[in-house]
Amino acid sequence: MEENPLRFSAHLLLPPLILLLLSELSLVRASSSSLDGDLSALLAFRALSDPAQKLASWNWSHAAPCSTWLGVSCAQGRVTRLVLEGLSLSGHDALQSLTRLDQLRVLSLKSNLLSGPIPDLSPLTALKLLFLSHNNLSGPIPPSISSLSRLYRLDVSYNNLSSSVPATLNRLSRLLTLRLDSNRLSGPILGLDLPNLQDFNVSSNMLYGAIPPSLAAFPAAAFVGNPALCGAPLAGCRDAVSKPTRPAANATAAAPVTPTANATATAAAPVPHAAAVVASSPSSKPEAAPPGERRRPTPSGMSRVAVVIIVVGDFAVLVIVSGLLFCYFWRKFAGKNRSRLQEGEKIVYSSSPYASQGGVAPGGGGGGFDPGRMVFLDDARKFELEDLLRASAEILGKGGYGTAYRAVLDDGGVVAVKRLRDVQITGKREFEHHMEALGRLRHRNLVPLRAYYCARDEKLLVYDYMPNGSLHSLLHGNRGPGRTPLDWTTRMRIAAGAARGLAFIHHASKASKLAHGNVKSTNILVDKTGNARLADFGLALLGPAAAARYSGYRAPEAPAYGRRPWSSQWADVYAFGLVLLELLTGKPVAGGSGGVINLPRWVQSVVREEWTAEVFDLELMRYKGIEEEMMGMLQIALRCTATAPDQRPRIDHVVKMIEEIRGEVSPSFESFDSVSDSPSASEDASATTAGVSSQ
Repeated sequence: MEENPLRFSAHLLLPPLILLLLSELSLVRASSSSLDGDLSALLAFRALSDPAQKLASWNWSHAAPCSTWLGVSCAQGRVTRLVLEGLSLSGHDALQSLTRLDQLRVLSLKSNLLSGPIPDLSPLTALKLLFLSHNNLSGPIPPSISSLSRLYRLDVSYNNLSSSVPATLNRLSRLLTLRLDSNRLSGPILGLDLPNLQDFNVSSNMLYGAIPPSLAAFPAAAFVGNPALCGAPLAGCRDAVSKPTRPAANATAAAPVTPTANATATAAAPVPHAAAVVASSPSSKPEAAPPGERRRPTPSGMSRVAVVIIVVGDFAVLVIVSGLLFCYFWRKFAGKNRSRLQEGEKIVYSSSPYASQGGVAPGGGGGGFDPGRMVFLDDARKFELEDLLRASAEILGKGGYGTAYRAVLDDGGVVAVKRLRDVQITGKREFEHHMEALGRLRHRNLVPLRAYYCARDEKLLVYDYMPNGSLHSLLHGNRGPGRTPLDWTTRMRIAAGAARGLAFIHHASKASKLAHGNVKSTNILVDKTGNARLADFGLALLGPAAAARYSGYRAPEAPAYGRRPWSSQWADVYAFGLVLLELLTGKPVAGGSGGVINLPRWVQSVVREEWTAEVFDLELMRYKGIEEEMMGMLQIALRCTATAPDQRPRIDHVVKMIEEIRGEVSPSFESFDSVSDSPSASEDASATTAGVSSQ
């Protein structure tokens, strides 16, 4: 029988058709891991969440979707960022379609109307930043979040999430931000320990129990709105622990007694409870001791005389011990209070003979006694030494070089006085030369040194008093309700003024490179006109290196434990860069306590994760049109805080960059020539800066 040729041809064509179908299936699978697959997932999300057509730009007709689709960014042919904030996106399960974006690193859907549970996010293994706040999401925090090992920031605040805070979040060892506030979470938060956490908030939930010690360092605002939470930084847990036990005891006493219930209660209740009930009842009679138990002797067998003697003796011992303790502590308290009173009322209390004895040491006949002298550095002599020593004073603060006071003179004048300590310049003439050189530095952005007092054991510096405090207090003081934020214009003006003052110091001496030596936000003061002025300039040569005391502003090349005076202009630029970061972020620079974040490292980590907007102070978000200026200032700050000194700009270049951002162009430091250029002045400046490290 002859074979049908059609059947024969079908047999020949079947294997190629199967191979073609398999290849098409493989292409479909490959497309799910390609840009086309990512775009298909985005279109599925749009179909479920965009009834208002806010994502109209998401269209296949666009040739370059990564640059034309709203909120979409790509890298290496994959979607890596999706930022869609405040677009009124809605939909119950719209988030599920985004789990196919397996190369997504940043997902921000803040301030939308998305609802439903948070889906399984485990496919998003590359995710680093997740912001879902201000939506209508519900259900528990999914355990799959703990599998996102690269996650740095998680913000699901202001939703309707319920259930508890999962302890599996501890697996997110890189987490810097955890915002769970304003949800309906319940249960305890014990066991939560994230060592790198910097921003944490669980306020306005229904959590209860003790706050774990690992979270106690965060402010109380991170926990408020949970009435049953207790422990530092909130109220202690003693009341919260004792209260639940009282209703249980009352319930047991009030429960109806039945044979079965009574037997159960008797078996379960500890014996001391029954003893306490008997002892608390005046009319109760002592029960007979159980067989075999020895009865304790009662006081009834003791004579009244013995009882009286014992009571009187105990009372006498108590009186004697109380009297001794009272005398001991009273002497300590009185001594401390006396010295504190003198220090609060007088700037100098250890060298009062200088004022009261007219330079004669009591009982010493004046041998070897140095009365010291008051030297005024300008012609405006407004007070005498005795006036200063009699002045009532208020401590403004204690710094690395001494204690600062606000002194009110008899005529009502107010000056700022710094009482130096640990001065390593022992020669009187050397100290005087240094003070005269600093006194010649006159600039509108420097706090002028008006006078100094020099004796062997006492050295005082007198400055103009700045009534508006320091930049540190303006930035970080009272960050709570009722605070008046420091606006962007004021921050820029302070930054520009401080930079000009520092540039003047660096260029004031032609013969040597003079440095400030202790640039920080507490040394940038504000005068009555709102002008920024640098304080404590040039004091780095008087004592151990300030870098050793203030490690937060210490340049990488500075000695960590400086025993000798040290300063450099490059280190000044680095410290000024940290001040700029303070102005931009609103966060304080880390000190030696370790309780505050390392500001340059934190900023660099956020910028490296391509989420630069998270760097800036939230108080600046209310101002519109300043984004470009903030970014420009951030670039300057990062250049100033470069690790290598030769990679930092000179401070005069920093001034020019700040002025360009502010839209100001001033002559090139026209005020530099206000410092005396006489030969004697140059010589004095050279002498005072001897030993200062060069750039």
